[in-house]
Amino acid sequence: MKTEIPSINTGRLTLRPLCAADAQALFHIYQQEGVLRYFPNTKPPALERIEGFITSQQAHWEKFGYGNWGILPDGRENIAGWVGLQFLPELDETEVGFLLGKNLWGLGYATEAARASIQFGFENFKLDHIIALVHPDNLASRRVIEKCGLSYIDRLHLWGIDLLRYSLVAANKGRVLTAPGMDGR
Repeated sequence: MKTEIPSINTGRLTLRPLCAADAQALFHIYQQEGVLRYFPNTKPPALERIEGFITSQQAHWEKFGYGNWGILPDGRENIAGWVGLQFLPELDETEVGFLLGKNLWGLGYATEAARASIQFGFENFKLDHIIALVHPDNLASRRVIEKCGLSYIDRLHLWGIDLLRYSLVAANKGRVLTAPGMDGR
């Protein structure tokens, strides 16, 4: 039995299940110069690998109850990237991650989508914390992570690169994570 993956509306975005038809859109995004600059593998993946990523997300949702969504900005037909929660067995932690097409950088979409993912994780699972991993030189993603309320914890070497680890603890009840539009405003 397949897990029913929920969709989330944030105000300007719909986070919806990734599907096979999204492979071409992601393939195009990965080809954009600079999109993979701070990833462990900076070479754009083949279409078959992207199709495998999409298939693996269904399995991740079935195993953990969470995973990555496609990011669909209002008024668009194709996804603009992905966002969500991923369990990392290497660290025994759950990470919030995101990737957007270059034409949508700087518009607040990554922050809005990541906040919604974090909120979904804390509201629906007994996660005691959520982490984010980021290359030290990726200042834009570091700002997104910090706007989502995560704090710097340490530096580690993983997947062949140095990364900064940030964390947000669920017990931090004083902070309400609400993506724009999710609070009824």
